[in-house]
Amino acid sequence: MKKEVTATASGVRIAFSGEVKKQNIVKMVENCATGRCECMSDATKRKIETMQVRGDDGAVELELTGDIAKEEIEAALQRSKVLNG
Repeated sequence: MKKEVTATASGVRIAFSGEVKKQNIVKMVENCATGRCECMSDATKRKIETMQVRGDDGAVELELTGDIAKEEIEAALQRSKVLNG
């Protein structure tokens, strides 16, 4: 799976391509929203205003809005058990 993280005017966009299933990205977002993940600090989670998943298996985009840095999200992706476990 390839992950491309880019900063946007309103936050951060992550483009997943290759061996990616949309349901896994949705599960990751749900875990994050409900506090069942440990991939990012609570301080970073509080900065995220919205999380939106678009696309289909093989090409999924996750749009995060809020005062978050690209580096914070890259670090969280590396720690994600859904993506890496």
